Amino acid sequence: MTNELSPLVQMQYLRPRQLEKAGREFPVVYVPFGLIEWHGQHGPLGTDALKAHGVLVKCAEQHGGVVYPPVYFPHATHNPGGGLIDEDRGWKLEMVTDLFHRLKATGFRVIIAVSGHNIQTQIDLFEEALKPVVADGTMAGIGLWEMTLSRCDESSSDHAAKWETSNMMFFYPDTVDLSELGEGQLQPDMKPPDGIGGLDPREHASVEVGRRNVELCADAIGKKARELLESLPEDQREFNMEQIVPPQWWLV
Repeated sequence: MTNELSPLVQMQYLRPRQLEKAGREFPVVYVPFGLIEWHGQHGPLGTDALKAHGVLVKCAEQHGGVVYPPVYFPHATHNPGGGLIDEDRGWKLEMVTDLFHRLKATGFRVIIAVSGHNIQTQIDLFEEALKPVVADGTMAGIGLWEMTLSRCDESSSDHAAKWETSNMMFFYPDTVDLSELGEGQLQPDMKPPDGIGGLDPREHASVEVGRRNVELCADAIGKKARELLESLPEDQREFNMEQIVPPQWWLV
């Protein structure tokens, strides 16, 4: 597996006939989510969405389907008293539900929403947003973290430590600079000034760790996509749009 991300499975790069062809071959759309967030002094702020998007592009390259562009929005904030709060959940749920309805109207039969920001509240949001979209039985969907289905000794996640740093070293090596961490001991458990949760990336992160993690994540998600498509009635497994032309289709 290489780190190149094919434009031929990324929706924003496709022409209408290319999108229609991809949908007819495998009517699955993958939607990556993330936010702009601290990922240590050494990692890019957009790591969450970038890694989810990269994994899904690799998944689509191998298994089929198309990948929606990364969706960035804040998912929850830290409560000074501990835990996470999400006071803006209402508009987020409305926005995500509307997006899923639009993808359904485009003709897809399976939606796989993947969060690179590995908190349960976001998966819960996806699952709630999917309920009205799949309620009629003509579509299936699921919300996941990128490693939900592949978690093992070679596939996991953390915060700006071994796993996330390795993912970025694989996909976007120029965005990672481990020298920014200096040579001293890092503060544990997300404590300032490092804000890193997990194994020291200076010792444990590598391109190869990232490549293997991505490989396992992508394959597991692709197999789940096939499983969800085959769970639908046989007459509901085909791309559900006659032709991608106005006025049948205009925007998502």
